[in-house]
Amino acid sequence: MRIEDFHYNLPEDLIAQKPCAQRDHSRMMVVDRARGSFECRYFYELPEFLDRDDLLVINNSKVIPAKLSGEKTTGATIELLLLEEKGAPTTWEVLLRPAKRVRVGTKISFDGRSWAEVLERVSDKKWVVRFHTEDGFNTFLETFGSAPLPPYIKREKGLAKNPIDLQRYQTIYAKNPGSVAAPTAGLHFSQEVLDALRGKRVDIAEVTLHVGYGTFLPIEAEIVEDHKMESESFEISEAAAEKINSAGRILAVGTTSIRTLEAASEPDGRARPGKGKTSLFIYPGYRFKAVDRALTNFHLPASSLFLLVSAFAGKDLIRRAYEAAIEERFQFYSYGDCMLIL
Repeated sequence: MRIEDFHYNLPEDLIAQKPCAQRDHSRMMVVDRARGSFECRYFYELPEFLDRDDLLVINNSKVIPAKLSGEKTTGATIELLLLEEKGAPTTWEVLLRPAKRVRVGTKISFDGRSWAEVLERVSDKKWVVRFHTEDGFNTFLETFGSAPLPPYIKREKGLAKNPIDLQRYQTIYAKNPGSVAAPTAGLHFSQEVLDALRGKRVDIAEVTLHVGYGTFLPIEAEIVEDHKMESESFEISEAAAEKINSAGRILAVGTTSIRTLEAASEPDGRARPGKGKTSLFIYPGYRFKAVDRALTNFHLPASSLFLLVSAFAGKDLIRRAYEAAIEERFQFYSYGDCMLIL
């Protein structure tokens, strides 16, 4: 398959720059695979589509304030994005921008008391740095870090970090710190919707997949099958696996929950509890083992996430659904509206 076949044209003004005023008032396109149809609803209507024996699977990973801005000894500003902890809480693999004049030994200052030292070059963009902080690394991050928004959400440089982003670029059920991007399909959930689901005796299972920077990376290969995903850490507890394995229908919230379930499932669909890493790349032709239904946001053209939903619902149906969403002026991407695939 050629990646060019998964492009679509999106008007720039449909890229959501801020979240919906109320989480659960986002619009929701309901895509029915059996009928090949779709309709426009609102997210707070989600409980109408689930029954007593259904299981909702959510990703409880918590976004860390992974974006930092510091100064080199020359006075030049440099931005850091934390990617992965490397053996110790203060040693991280990071992206640096600009990185042209960075060398091993370069020091980056944040307030005169906290600073980072470049230890190793991993690639053109990736480096390993060690942080030196007076008040502990977590306190340092809370003080100097900001929400790691994707590049298509624009914020003015030099402004103080946005408290709305720190709150809303996070699901209400996030608990395990480690993601550098939000599992965005979960951003729509309110406590009222969760309570309504529990009122219908819909069970909820929590899994963890720490979303990495790879979720933002474009597919550069011309042939889909040549693309390689970056690995991400996941965990399924014994209790969650028991719920998954005894469920009727499974509704996975977001591509991260889908990938976790599919990566941790036996060929018969039974989930294996435990921790691991996955670089599973799901594209059309993939045979799903564990997931029956999916909730997802609208994704970038020709991205690994767009290919995943095309695999789940069918390339032609997804393309028609996206065309309808554009016509209906849905909001797209991380802060945008969502799609329920039945």
